[in-house]
Amino acid sequence: MNAVDFIKKHKLVAIARKIAPGFIVRAAQAVYSGGIRCLEITFDQASLSCIEDTAFSIASVKKALGDDVCVGAGTVVTIEQVKAAHEAGADFVLSPDTNPLVIAETKKLGMISVPGAMTPTEIMYAYNSGADIVKVFPAGFLGLDYYKAVRAPINHVPLMAVGGIDETNVASFLEAGYCSCGIGSNIMKNALIEECKYEALSLLAGKFVKSCEAYV
Repeated sequence: MNAVDFIKKHKLVAIARKIAPGFIVRAAQAVYSGGIRCLEITFDQASLSCIEDTAFSIASVKKALGDDVCVGAGTVVTIEQVKAAHEAGADFVLSPDTNPLVIAETKKLGMISVPGAMTPTEIMYAYNSGADIVKVFPAGFLGLDYYKAVRAPINHVPLMAVGGIDETNVASFLEAGYCSCGIGSNIMKNALIEECKYEALSLLAGKFVKSCEAYV
C-alpha cells in the first residue's frame, strides 16, 4: 500500500480517540461501511497502558480489514510509540507536533510521517525534516483565510486539515486545497460506540463521505 496516495485518494481520516480496544474493530467496520477508508487510532498519553492498548487496536483493525483500510497511529510523541505502531502494522504515523526524531524513526521503519504544525515556519520545518504530509492543527479554528494566506508561498507541501472539521465545513477545506481532512469526535462518537449503535455510526460516516464526493 502506498499510504500517501491512499490518503490523498480517499481524503477523509476518521480519528479514533479514547475508544476501548474491545470496541475498535466494530467501530472501524461501521465507518468502513459508511465509506471511510482511512483510520487513525491515537495513543492516549494519560493512560499507563496506551502503548499496549493502541498497538492491540491497530493490529486488530488491520487483521479484520487488511489493506482495504489505511490505518495510522495518532498522537505519536516518542520513538517507543513509533516502534510499537510499526510492530502493530500501522501504515502511517501522525503527531500533534513536529519532532524530527519521531519523523526520522517513522521513515526508517518504512511508514508515512504526518507531523503536526501551525505556522509557515513549522510547516516547512516538518516538511524539510522528512514529513510526507503535514497536519495543520487546529485547522478548523485557524480558518480558510489563514490557510489561503499560508498556501500562497507554500503550495508544494501536502497538508491535512485536523481540528474543528465537521460535516458543514469539510468540503470547503478540500475545495481550498487540503489533500485530506482528519475528523475526530464529529464522526467517531464515543457515545454511539459504547452503546453499540454501529448503524448510526455508519450513517454518520456516510454523510461525511457524501458531502465530499466531488473531491474523492
